[in-house]
Amino acid sequence: MNQNLQSIKILEQKIIALLNKLKENHLNIVKSKELQIALELENKKLKDKVLKLEDDNKSLKVANNLLGSSDGKSQTRTKINNLIKEVDYCIQQLSSMN
Repeated sequence: MNQNLQSIKILEQKIIALLNKLKENHLNIVKSKELQIALELENKKLKDKVLKLEDDNKSLKVANNLLGSSDGKSQTRTKINNLIKEVDYCIQQLSSMN
C-alpha cells in the first residue's frame, strides 16, 4: 500500500509538472501570436513606405528629366504623352456632355 501511495505521489508530481509546462507553452503561444501580429503590421507599414518612396522616386526622375537631364527622356515623353491623352479624353467627355 505504501508503494501505491508513493506511485500516486510521483504520478501527481508529473501531472503538476506537465500542467505547468502546458501553461508555459500556452503563454509562449500567446506571446508569439502577439509578436506575429505586431511584425505583420510593421511589415505592412514598411511595404507602404517602400511603395511611396518608389512613387516619389519616379516623380523625381520625371522632374529631373523635365529640368534637362538626358537620362530617361523617352520615359518622360511617354509619361507626358499619356497625361496629354488623359486630358484630351477628359475634354472630349466634357464636350460631349454639353
